[in-house]
Amino acid sequence: MASKNKGMLITAIGSIPLIMTLGNSMLIPILPQMKSALGLSQLQASLTITVFSIAAAIFIPILGYLSDRFSRKIIIVPALIIYGIGGLLAGFGASVLEKSYMWILIGRTLQGIGAAGTAPIAMALTGDLFKGGEESRVLGIVEASNGLGKVLSPIIGSLLAIVAWYAVFYAFPAICLISVLLSWIFIKEKRNRQAPPPFGKYARGLISVFKREGRWLFTTYLAGATCLFTLFGILFYLSDVLEQQYGINGVKKGLILAIPLLVQGATAYITGSKIGKNMVKMKRLTVLGFMLMFISYITLTLIEKIVPFLLVLVISSVGTGLVLPCINSLITGSVGKERRGFVTSLYGSVRFIGVAVGPPVFTRLMDWSRTGMFISIAVLALIVGLLALTLIHVEKSGDEKNKKIAFRYNYV
Repeated sequence: MASKNKGMLITAIGSIPLIMTLGNSMLIPILPQMKSALGLSQLQASLTITVFSIAAAIFIPILGYLSDRFSRKIIIVPALIIYGIGGLLAGFGASVLEKSYMWILIGRTLQGIGAAGTAPIAMALTGDLFKGGEESRVLGIVEASNGLGKVLSPIIGSLLAIVAWYAVFYAFPAICLISVLLSWIFIKEKRNRQAPPPFGKYARGLISVFKREGRWLFTTYLAGATCLFTLFGILFYLSDVLEQQYGINGVKKGLILAIPLLVQGATAYITGSKIGKNMVKMKRLTVLGFMLMFISYITLTLIEKIVPFLLVLVISSVGTGLVLPCINSLITGSVGKERRGFVTSLYGSVRFIGVAVGPPVFTRLMDWSRTGMFISIAVLALIVGLLALTLIHVEKSGDEKNKKIAFRYNYV
């Protein structure tokens, strides 16, 4: 494959999770305005993120199976179109129709269905088209693209909110169109794709995968969900604090929200480019990442001023940036191509669940106790880090010179 074509292929793949990320992150800066304009409670405002994520979580395994049975591209392109239509419906409902909140929720649900066919399928597609260290590098780019979306989202959302708080919904179709064109033109799947197995055989194969590798897959799924749960929960909390306590809104708030996300995206890109296929390194970085998250969240119980708060928060962003590319590589390489779409999609579904429960759970935690909130998520990070240390066992095997790595799973 020519380097130019490969570069455009990677750009096309990278644009897919970028679209998915914008779906939630772009709304965070406008939630206070939407709440005020529509007379919503804090919980009702957070549900605009939750319904998107729940719809995605439900449909991701379905679209993952269909991508295994047919092709990745056949799922990705229509999913992006549905995503854009959902944005149009939410924007039209918010700006023109009565019962705006109901139409926003319907549009956001449709967007969630579309999002189900984006990033998780892109991970499976990466595993199909790239091998070895190049696969890990591209997966790192995919995660960095996800992070870039999180960085740009609050800034774009804040800029669009200058026009109108609901303008963000109208931006989705335009952004989706770019990704649709890139995907349609540059994603070329291999013609020698194997015929899909009958559903019964496919299901039995999946059951055998989870019987054999269920402990460590559960741990990696939990790790991904925990990272997204804490990330979106803290962004939700920080957005509210910046506006309510410091009177910071608009583009300035978007730039502040982008700081920890920029650190996470940069760390994810560097991590993905360095880990190769070294499973030992992936495990060590995963555990290290959760320890950094634990230290950051515990320390935040003692800090309230915004500048030191952000400085400590970026430590957790480094941790998340270490964890996610490693988890992506572990999961993508865990099964063969014929079932990769479902396994990676199930992982994406679990990640969306983490996003979905983040804002409402943090709403309750904020009402309960700020200190209790940070201690709770610190303990969660510590537990997941210990599970990764305990349940993901790797050992070097074979020729030491070639440094081949094999998995050994702990079933104690």
